[in-house]
This record gives sequence, C-alpha cells and structure tokens, in this order.
Amino acid sequence: MTPVSVNTTPHAIRNTARGFTLIELMISLVLGLMITAAVLQVYIANVRTSAIQQSGSDLQYASIFGIQQLESHLRLANLGNPVTEITDSTPMGGIVLTLANIGEDDVAYKPYFTHAAGDTGFTSVSNIQGINSDQLTIQYTNTTGVKIADCESADVELGDTVIERYFIRSSSTTGQGLLLACDAGRVTDTGITGLSANYQSGGSEVILGVDQFKILLGIQTDAPSDAGLMRYLTASEYLALPGTKPPITAVKIGLIVRGSSPVIGSDVATSFKLLGATQPLKSGQPNRVRTTYESTTLLRNARVINIDTSTTLTAGS
Repeated sequence: MTPVSVNTTPHAIRNTARGFTLIELMISLVLGLMITAAVLQVYIANVRTSAIQQSGSDLQYASIFGIQQLESHLRLANLGNPVTEITDSTPMGGIVLTLANIGEDDVAYKPYFTHAAGDTGFTSVSNIQGINSDQLTIQYTNTTGVKIADCESADVELGDTVIERYFIRSSSTTGQGLLLACDAGRVTDTGITGLSANYQSGGSEVILGVDQFKILLGIQTDAPSDAGLMRYLTASEYLALPGTKPPITAVKIGLIVRGSSPVIGSDVATSFKLLGATQPLKSGQPNRVRTTYESTTLLRNARVINIDTSTTLTAGS
C-alpha cells in the first residue's frame, strides 16, 4: 500500500474561523449603550415616581394626623378660664406670653412662653436660611366632665390645668432631621411641672419632617384703619403694641413639611411662600418633596363680642 502524503506547510492549512470586524464591534457597542441608557431611564423614572408617591403619603399623613391634632388642641386654649379675653395680662390665659398668663413671677418660666424667632434669649432651629422657627404655648383646664389626653397622650384629669409647648427640635432617631414636638406639663398651686426648660429638648414627636414652624396671633381692633378686619402679628409684634393689648381671637400656623424618601433630580422646590414670607432652604438640604401648610384656628374659648352702645333700643325695635 502506498502511504498517503499530507502537506503540513502553513499555506496548506485553511483557517475557517471568522471574528467581528472593527465596524461591527463599534455598532454592537453603540447599540448596547443605547439599550442600557433606555433601561436606566426607565429605572430612574420608576424610582423617582416611587419616591414621590412615598413622600406624598408621608405629607398626607402629616396633614391628616399631625396638623389635625395640633388644631384640635389649639381649640382647647383658654378652656375653663372665666376670663374670655386672651391678652398678655390675662390670668391663666390660653396663649402664654408672659408670667402674668401663668400666674407666676419666676423668670425661670420664660422658656415656656410663646416666642417669635429672634426674641432675646430664645433659641430655635429650622432648615430655612436666616429664619428660625417660632414657639407656641397654650394653656387650658379640663372642664369637659370627662378625662381627656394632652399632646403627649397623657391623661388629663377633670380640673387639671395643662400647659403645652409646641416647638421644633431634632429627632432622637439618627437621620430623621427636624420635627415638630410638643412638651406637656401641669400648672399647680406650687408651680409648673413636667416641662423641659430647654428650648430644643423634651416633648413627644407630633409631626415628622418639619423644616419650619411659624405662628401669627390674630387680633381685631376698633381702629378705623383696621375696618373691623383681623390682623395677624408675631408674638413680638403683639407684645410691642402700645397700651392695653387687644384680645387674641385666632392663631395662624404655618409649616414646611418634607417627605422621608430622597428624590432623584434637581427640579425639587428649594424656596417656599409661608405666611406671606419667602422661605429659602439652607444649602445642602437633601432632595425631598416638600409642601407648605397654613391653617387658621379660631379660639372658641376666647370669643369677643362687641356691643354697639351708640344705638338705643326701644320697645318693639
């Protein structure tokens, strides 16, 4: 048998494997990047939508529960007080502005007053550039005939006089930031018990995620310039009024509330209009959905009825 001869020279070996050309590779990379970018856009949109929905839920919770609770307690202000005109000199007055309102002469009780940001000795916080928060203190006596609860959910027995201080402080939970708290105590014959003497400590959490808390006191005077309209003043402006102060008949509150979930993007609002003033956020604040709440509460236990004595009523009139 004649042996078969095999030619093993390089030119005789045929290479049938074929790879991508440079152009094909570049086209594949471009298509892959386009698909990846589209997927990322959909993912980012879904994450953003989810964060906004979660924040909206948080803000709705604050509105339904926190603010309604605050309003319900505001309506208790001055309850049980035989004097229905609330001023800075009303004994046991429903809005606590001075020592006269709580029947004490110890300046150690000054931290319990209603304060406006900038008051001497008053310290407060906010997430707003150059504008700190206010403090609101109310007072009432339980004359409802049943046991009720204060803003910290503690029982208020019949006849107990309660003092409640609403203010902004940092959350005790790391990462939650500022919130609205309420510190409740009792007014007794020997003084006030249960309140923290520190402007930014104590109390129970009422509304989470609050960047700013402002209040205005509503008054109505007989001055011709007022034309019978309500005027709203800060606590400082009210105390600075000359002579006998007009009665306080309403309280207007304003809050800037934020959601808990971070929002992707830079188009979230960073400046807000609250109680007629522009409120710009401090730089470096995390992206959150934010909204403002304004509410006016008429003090049902501080109604002032003006009787016109200029007209003489006759029989049959």
